[in-house]
Formats: sequence, C-alpha cells, structure tokens
Amino acid sequence: MTRHGKNCTAGAVYTYYEKKKDTAVSGYGTQSLRLSKDAIKDFDCCCLSLQPCKDPVITPDGYIYEKEAILEYILHQKTEIAKKIKAYEKQKNAKKVEMAELAKAEKETKVKAFLEKESTIVSKPLNPFSSRAGEAQAGSSTKAIKQEEKDLPSFWIPSLTPEAKASTLSKPDKTIYCPMSGKPLKMKDLIPVNFLPVDDKLDRVQLITKQERYICAVTRDALGNSVPCAVLRPSGAVVTMECVEKLIKPDMLDPISEMRLTEKDIIPIQRGGTGFAGSGVKLEAKESRPVMQA
Repeated sequence: MTRHGKNCTAGAVYTYYEKKKDTAVSGYGTQSLRLSKDAIKDFDCCCLSLQPCKDPVITPDGYIYEKEAILEYILHQKTEIAKKIKAYEKQKNAKKVEMAELAKAEKETKVKAFLEKESTIVSKPLNPFSSRAGEAQAGSSTKAIKQEEKDLPSFWIPSLTPEAKASTLSKPDKTIYCPMSGKPLKMKDLIPVNFLPVDDKLDRVQLITKQERYICAVTRDALGNSVPCAVLRPSGAVVTMECVEKLIKPDMLDPISEMRLTEKDIIPIQRGGTGFAGSGVKLEAKESRPVMQA
C-alpha cells in the first residue's frame, strides 16, 4: 500500500490498516509479543524466586526450586489449609446448633398449638345469638389479621428486615500441590541436586556472573538451556541426556554412587527456552484487552 493510501482518511470504508493502527494506539484487542532469551528462566534457577539456586532441590516432575523457597511455600500452604479447616469446622458446629434450635422451636410450636386447640374445646355449644359468641368470633378474626400483618416482610422494621446469609464453605482439600506442575507435592519427594561448577575456586558471586556455570558430572560438557539435562536420584548428579542415553542406560548404574538405577531415578530437568523457535518452549506472550467494535 502506498503512503497516500495509508494516510487517506476521506474514504467511507474503515480499512484494515486503519483498524490495526487505531487498535495499537487505543489499547484495544489482543497484543502479541515474542519473548527473548532475557525473559526466560535459566535451567538452574528456582521456579519461585527465579534466581540461581544456592541449595537446589528437584521434584519428581523435574522442576528445580531453592530449598528455602519451596519449604516456605509448603509451610504457607499448610497454614492456609489449617485456617480453612478451622473456618469449616466453626461453620459446621454453628449449623449443628442452628438445627438443634430449630428442632426445639418446632417442638415448642407443636406443644403451643396443641394447648391452644385444647383450650378452645368447650363442653356446651355456644349460642350464636348471644353477645359472647360475636365477641369471640370478632376476636379470632382480629387475631388472624394481626398475625398476617406480622408475617409480611418489611424493609423498615428491624425485626422483619431480610438478612444476607453467609456463603457456605466447602470442605477444604488438605493436599499441597506443586506450584508449577499442579500435582501433589510432599517434602519427602524433594531430591537434592548437586551441580558441578566449572571451576571449584570460584565463589558464588563469581559463579553467578558467568554464562556457563556448571558442567556435566560425567562428560564435563557445559550445561545450559540449550542442553537437555537430567538428575540422577541416588547421587543428585546432573548429567546431559546424551550421556544418559549412551553411557548410563546400557548398564543402568549411577556413575557417581555406583548404585542400580530405574527409570524413575532419571529425572529430566524442565528447562527454559533459548530464544530460538526450535527450543521446544512456547515463547509467544499474549495480552487480552477490550475489543473495539468496528
């Protein structure tokens, strides 16, 4: 489209270009953005704090956490569950008391109604032409009208004002779930991870500033987001998946602790992306905003 066509505003048709331009300026519609490598978590960073781990642990699903962060999360969840259980038990006990009071009131109502019926029974029939019968009939009709007026709802009389009932709480779930996978998580499921640094002489600050911080415990290859890695459960060593396929799986022995391995003992690490489309990670972020009608 020519520049004249883009800047033409005298047309009667709302063109696609004009709609796209107005959408970007006004803040309507869905906005898409491709994430770069700087916006993606490194493979050795905690999934909660997003910082390099000092004492890393891994879940059976392959998510790495800082031990302190994940324990604080589990403790916080247990505290919240305890609060919900306490509120649920309080509601349950209040409901029991309310049901008991209703049963007691219903019983008293039945007794009162029975006594009123008994009191109306007379041994001699009333003379309809006497003044007492007329007074009794008038009194009963007046009493019925007063009772009907009393039962009518009113927004101005405090005793008849309708009240909003509290929302009913459901029984809380006592299970703690992993914040990343959503599966049940227990403290005993956390496995310590032993990363092998590139240089043992470097302190923590110097190690964090390096781009390649850790190497494979067997092949000494550099680890990163572009290298699929796995953790061996018995020793906690981090090795590349290429090492697992070629060196470990034929014998199913841990090369560090020399213990027998099973398929569950080899835990692939859930890594972030590399900024390239072939990394196997969704790198496109979308923000849904109000839609502008044409």
